[in-house]
Amino acid sequence: MAPDGFTVGEDLGEPIERRVFTSTYYDTPDRALASMDVTLRRRLENGKSLWQLKLPGQGVRREVEVPGGPAHPPRALRSLLFGLVRGHELVPAAKLKTRRSGVHVRENGRDRAEVVVDSVAVMVDGRVDATFSEIEVELLQGGPGVLERVGKALKGRGARPSDGRPKLFRALGFTPARIPVPSARAPALDHVAAVLARQHREILAHDPGVRLGSDPEDVHRMRVAARRSRAVLRAARPLLERGASEPLRAELKWLGSSLGPVRDLDVLLEHLRTQLDALPEDDRFAAERLLQLLSAERELARAQLLEALESERYLTLLDRLADLAREPTGSGRKKALASLAARRFKKLRDAVARLPSEPSDAELHRIRIQAKRARYAAELAEATVGKPAARFIARAKRLQDVIGEHQDAVVADQRIQDALASARGSRVAFAAGRLVEREDHRRRKARAAFPKAWRRLEKSGRLAWR
Repeated sequence: MAPDGFTVGEDLGEPIERRVFTSTYYDTPDRALASMDVTLRRRLENGKSLWQLKLPGQGVRREVEVPGGPAHPPRALRSLLFGLVRGHELVPAAKLKTRRSGVHVRENGRDRAEVVVDSVAVMVDGRVDATFSEIEVELLQGGPGVLERVGKALKGRGARPSDGRPKLFRALGFTPARIPVPSARAPALDHVAAVLARQHREILAHDPGVRLGSDPEDVHRMRVAARRSRAVLRAARPLLERGASEPLRAELKWLGSSLGPVRDLDVLLEHLRTQLDALPEDDRFAAERLLQLLSAERELARAQLLEALESERYLTLLDRLADLAREPTGSGRKKALASLAARRFKKLRDAVARLPSEPSDAELHRIRIQAKRARYAAELAEATVGKPAARFIARAKRLQDVIGEHQDAVVADQRIQDALASARGSRVAFAAGRLVEREDHRRRKARAAFPKAWRRLEKSGRLAWR
């Protein structure tokens, strides 16, 4: 944040061109976008109108820009907000006029950072209602040391850290509601409700990103949220009225199944691209044909996923999950969360005990599913159990990773052979054989790591759930 009258002196860097622009922000009347840390605005600068949608991401906000007039948000942006807006009208929420100045910070003859000072006026009915200033620093070259030096210089001029809220939130005096964390002594249903509320928010947070399709992590995170919600409902079955929880579990399975093919192909394609680098050039060229076939399959799976996300079924699922998180219907039975986690661990331990000396691929995959369920149940109980549960969770994740690597290799092997059936040429077949050979090595390596990972998890389970 910047105090009134703050300026960045030319001694800090070379001045950038001054700008003046007006931004009109849009949201639903109940602030559906702001509540998910999403901003939609129309920026007018030098007679040019540009719509900008900002989405939260992993450590950075992603921005989508589309030209358009003032009548209404462009269809391309509205389609990305389908799951958040839910048919409600997008209306102007605030209008800000910004005067921007700043400098390029140079070191050793190179631009290292850009420092921007925005003087913002909140406009209401054509008049200035309030003002504030903020400073943004963008690293252009170099490491954290550059930002530290710039930050120190700015603090010396009177700048101070902001609360991190976007301009719109400051203009509205808005802070997104946070999901409360129940205390260790809170009723078990409160913990179940809090987990479901977090997963509901996670699904919504990644909904626009899944539709945009620029970051595979959005599909992954939404799929994990659906799976975790389903696993929590399974673990908490003794506590919940099944007439509400079981139909929702079925719908979450449907959502996970819609997301699964896209995510699986994302993982496979990313892995195979790294494997191609190790092949001779001729084999690499031939193997590219296999990746093209898998990419086409992925596009088809994505089209089917988008169709699912635009359905009434998906919207109803979101409503049911929100309702159950807000007011879970209890069965009347009293069960400690630790006992629910212990029950899931026992099922996992029994399943491992039944494994033959050389388990099949399918048997190991079923163990991974049981390990996930045990882990999610442990996460539900962690607040009441503490460090023993945290250690169990960490080791369960390690076991999942080991068997997941095995399953990924099994799937990759099968997918390569399926794609090969559609490809032609002996060179393609030879390259496919090289890739299958690598997957077999990965599979055997994961199998070798399984016993140790299980022993460590089993030990943590005995200590956590005794």
